[in-house]
Amino acid sequence: MDQDLVLQKMIAFDRGDARRIQHFLKVYAFASLIGTMEHLPAREQDILETAAILHDIGIHPAEEKYGRQNGKLQEQEGPAPARQLLQETGQFPADYIDRVCFLIGHHHTYDHVDGRDWQILLEADFLVNAYEDGLPEQAIRTFRDKVFRTRSGIALLNTQFGLDG
Repeated sequence: MDQDLVLQKMIAFDRGDARRIQHFLKVYAFASLIGTMEHLPAREQDILETAAILHDIGIHPAEEKYGRQNGKLQEQEGPAPARQLLQETGQFPADYIDRVCFLIGHHHTYDHVDGRDWQILLEADFLVNAYEDGLPEQAIRTFRDKVFRTRSGIALLNTQFGLDG
């Protein structure tokens, strides 16, 4: 699939919001790396990467609709614009779009994770959020121990923050 086109469309969607563009680019990079390190099959890797690019697409719609955004509002408002963006490309089959939208609608939901693509998206987003939000070491350790499941994500988290296993 053409991730470059999705990247271009998402950059245009977030036009003027450099912070959010930088954020999703970093999440995309970590998701791509973890997925590769975990040897995801090509289609699952593509779905993961597309979801990583689009994961926060619900922020602007939530802010417009509610005057605020939080994780749950992002999950609620994200799938519709993501579906529209992907359908407009004409490149993605319906089941692919459905899974991407599911992941966007659950990227702040940490229980009942049903796939490696979802798990890796959670981990990639946290790797970036922990740094951007300046989380204290104990919060990072707690999240790692409660949420992280992939060896690659744990290793990257430990390395990025200089943590012991």
